[in-house]
Amino acid sequence: MSESDVTRDGVQGARPGRQAPTGAHAGRRRGRRGRGEQPMVPEAEFSSYYGKPVLNKPTWKPLDIAGYLYLGGLAGASSLLAAGAQASGRPGLAAPAKLGAAGAISLSLAALVHDLGRLARFLNMLRVLKPTSPMSVGSWLLAGYAPLTLTAAATEVAGRYRLLGSAATVASAVLGPAVATYTAVLLADTAVPSWHEGYRELPFVFAGSAATAASGLALAAAPVAQAGPARRLAVLGAALELGAFQAMKRRMGLSAEPFEQGRPHLLLRVAEALTAGGAVLALFGGRDRRLALAAGAALLTGSAALRFGVFHAGVASAEDPKYTVVPQRERMERRGR
Repeated sequence: MSESDVTRDGVQGARPGRQAPTGAHAGRRRGRRGRGEQPMVPEAEFSSYYGKPVLNKPTWKPLDIAGYLYLGGLAGASSLLAAGAQASGRPGLAAPAKLGAAGAISLSLAALVHDLGRLARFLNMLRVLKPTSPMSVGSWLLAGYAPLTLTAAATEVAGRYRLLGSAATVASAVLGPAVATYTAVLLADTAVPSWHEGYRELPFVFAGSAATAASGLALAAAPVAQAGPARRLAVLGAALELGAFQAMKRRMGLSAEPFEQGRPHLLLRVAEALTAGGAVLALFGGRDRRLALAAGAALLTGSAALRFGVFHAGVASAEDPKYTVVPQRERMERRGR
């Protein structure tokens, strides 16, 4: 076949505008008048070159980073609870909250450094402060918060330097809300669809989860006679966590789908059941020590399950191209209209 025999369409004898239809409906002709054209192209399959995802999935270690998210929330909310207990004259509640905050933030930092591989990598993030970077702000926040919680806990254990310990408790409580929620901003600042699309509600979800974890620790460790603030915090935290999470899923649309599939679905259903059950036990358990322990265990476990569920859902959304492609197309169409 000579070059002159090949038309612009690449097929000998083909007529411009008369290419053969492709897809599942190839070969079908238009039926009765008024039925419209049959689809010529199959539904798009969301894939990429060589079968690789559109995004590189997070390389963070699940146990390290999901644990870091959970323990940071537990620490931040415990500092708030400790300051409130100290101000209201509840030493039996203040002491375990201070110790819990110090222990949780220490373990959280250890998990973060373990994921980074070397302590020097964390210290390198403190060379400059970038207000536009959640990671940079978070690193400085942890660097300021951790010594305060350790000081509050150390003076509590030693029984000395009460004035210094009280000041450290108040200062850590000021930073506590940011410590409990900045990780939500950190996740939402990534390109991972199921994290990024939840940017509005995810900080509230994490705030509620942190409150339930801190109240769970206090209910398990504090005398029931002084645990009233922890019981109230458990109810408020559970309502915030569950309500904000449902609102987030409704608004996110397709990007919320990974929360309802596989391992994330199981973890999040467990989290809902334990958080709701723990809040009910905390509210109606009164001064029963066994119920307080059961409520504390349920709230602590439920908060951990939520953080792990959110983490795994984000990884799953990064692995499937449709969670990146479809929302982008929808946004482009809305801007076009």
